[in-house]
Amino acid sequence: MFVSGWNQTVPTEEAGSMAALLLLPLLLLLPLLLMKLHLWPQLRWLPADLAFAVRALRCKRALRARALAAAAADPEGPEGGCSLAWRLAELARQRPTHTFLIHGSRRFSYSEAERKSNRAARAFLRARGWDWGPGGDSGAGSPGEGERAAPGAGDAASGSGAALAGGDGAARGGGAAAPLAPGATVALLLPAGPEFLWLWFGLAKAGLRTAFVPTALRRGPLLHCLRSCGARALVLAPEFLESLEPDLPALRTMGLHLWAAGPGTHPAGMSDLLAEMSTEGDGPVPGYLSSPQSITDTCLYIFTSGTTGATVVLKSKFSAGQFWEDCQQHRVTVFQYIGELCRYLVNQPPNKAEQGHKVRLAVGSGLRPDTWERFVRRFGPLQVLETYGLTEGNVATINYTGQRGAVGRASWLYKHIFPFSLIRYDVTTGEPIRDARGHCVATSPGEPGLLVAPVSQQSPFLGYAGGPELAQGKLLKDVFRPGDVFFNTGDLLVCDDQGFLRFHDRTGDTFRWKGENVATTEVAEVLEALDFLQEVNVYGVTVPGHEGRAGMAALVLRPPHSLDLMQLHTHVSENLPPYARPRFLRLQESLATTETFKQQKVRMANEGFDPSTLSDPLYVLDQAVGAYLPLTPVRYSALLAGDLRI
Repeated sequence: MFVSGWNQTVPTEEAGSMAALLLLPLLLLLPLLLMKLHLWPQLRWLPADLAFAVRALRCKRALRARALAAAAADPEGPEGGCSLAWRLAELARQRPTHTFLIHGSRRFSYSEAERKSNRAARAFLRARGWDWGPGGDSGAGSPGEGERAAPGAGDAASGSGAALAGGDGAARGGGAAAPLAPGATVALLLPAGPEFLWLWFGLAKAGLRTAFVPTALRRGPLLHCLRSCGARALVLAPEFLESLEPDLPALRTMGLHLWAAGPGTHPAGMSDLLAEMSTEGDGPVPGYLSSPQSITDTCLYIFTSGTTGATVVLKSKFSAGQFWEDCQQHRVTVFQYIGELCRYLVNQPPNKAEQGHKVRLAVGSGLRPDTWERFVRRFGPLQVLETYGLTEGNVATINYTGQRGAVGRASWLYKHIFPFSLIRYDVTTGEPIRDARGHCVATSPGEPGLLVAPVSQQSPFLGYAGGPELAQGKLLKDVFRPGDVFFNTGDLLVCDDQGFLRFHDRTGDTFRWKGENVATTEVAEVLEALDFLQEVNVYGVTVPGHEGRAGMAALVLRPPHSLDLMQLHTHVSENLPPYARPRFLRLQESLATTETFKQQKVRMANEGFDPSTLSDPLYVLDQAVGAYLPLTPVRYSALLAGDLRI
């Protein structure tokens, strides 16, 4: 056989040899090229990168198929994919008797979860002006003004239609507040428990948005959250009523529907939502109410196992001493963690329950490398899936290789699917470093950099509730070329020469303590409300033996006042959640600022709280005493030894 050349013929075998000789130099030069491009060390991980890409594409196809199935269930509904309400109804049909939730000694099947959330949805729809008739089932109700007319077949969440009957549209519960409008926001101030889930799913089915309010918030921070998200109603646990009593007048002034999620002595104008639910029918509500308009519609997955068909074990409060016994009792196979949780577990004394468990996977974020090693060595064999992400962000990473200490990979394949960059960052000025053209500069392997992600139609940034100016502060423009826009995560990460990402630190005005994000501006605003304080600078400091950063506040007194530690402690206890209360105080004559009059947070954080190196008066929050005490060398040593609890 022969192959044709330009103007001659050559035997096939000879042509193959010539081609091999021509390719040999290129093959020899390829490793050098890859090393120059910092890709050579990453090649060993290429199979894992390709496997993850295949799984990601399969997941995308599965989600698309699910969205098409949801659209087929409601042909008249808007095109936007499947909703949380639709998914729960689908699972209730597929596996009605399978256990959905375990809470203490109580168990609930998927069909029970569907029925209870239907009751909640009907109660909320009454607050929208719907009338379901006596008992909730003799007539499916009448829509409020401006809502879609009677639904056709397939509109109900479970696949059956609902015949609408006329009614007076009077809302029940919530006092004199106006009926809830379609898409209104309802805030839940509830502990972890079954009722939390029924109400969340019920709100989704009723076409209402849900705002999850941290249970520790009170006074100003609570009102700020409710105003920011535009809440029109608040459901709270009866056990919170006493501590919330001072806030009730302000809540009524805001015109909120007020419900208590349980029996008890309720203030005037507040009804028992669970009692109202018990009088409602448990049949499906019209499915179009929960149909998303687009993929960007508000949808929150927290207990994600419930959307996969698995069983969720829910605890009202975390107990490190009880954790492994619960895992054994309920045959837990997967659990979700934050870094603090794993550290609490490894610090517990050994017990028999930690051996012989069925846990195969731990998923979460914030697990430090040293804790990771101790955790796997003691409680393994199990897989740890460390992740990185932000609720509002447009970038996330997954450590799908199991490399300890990493939060994900920055391989060219991953970045092609989920684009992001690490750029150089000036920790002194708190701004990205730009070149002569005004563009940001990418980091080199091993160099900490600010994680940013391009904002696009595929990776949008939807902003924050309560003010568009907040969103603008998270955007960087002209990052690599004129006109581009990137989301600023506010986090510093490091990418090594193998492409592994490791969390380095948080920047700017936010840090993490006790597994919670603390915004320094919010803490400073609370402190500045004290009449004896003139200026406040809040920042986070590292404390040996503790995860994250503890809050520290530099204070400048307002002449001629003196520092009132008792009043300050009372004030922060009443107005800040426990994790946001400053652990350290530093009294100064004036605050350090930059040339552009910005507070020096990084410098202050680096100076720490060592009384032997700082001449300013220092104070520490002693949790055992419940007061701020002078931070003497003796107390400082006790803190480092773990004998002083902060």
